[in-house]
Amino acid sequence: MHQINLKEAETQLAELVEEVSNGEEVVIIHSDGRSFKIVPISTEKKPKFGSAKGLVKLSDDFDDPVEGFEQYTP
Repeated sequence: MHQINLKEAETQLAELVEEVSNGEEVVIIHSDGRSFKIVPISTEKKPKFGSAKGLVKLSDDFDDPVEGFEQYTP
């Protein structure tokens, strides 16, 4: 978690937004002690390539011809 005071945050907003977009947690501390967290509005996470590895199984006969569909195959 990255904490920063309000005066510093005013000059580093673009960098702070980039940190949040990369998954970092950023908290801005006001001079009176109040704190505010910058959070992304979109909570949609993009799937990570390979994250389902080992979860999908195909049977050995997956690509065998299906009975009754011979007329539809070349």
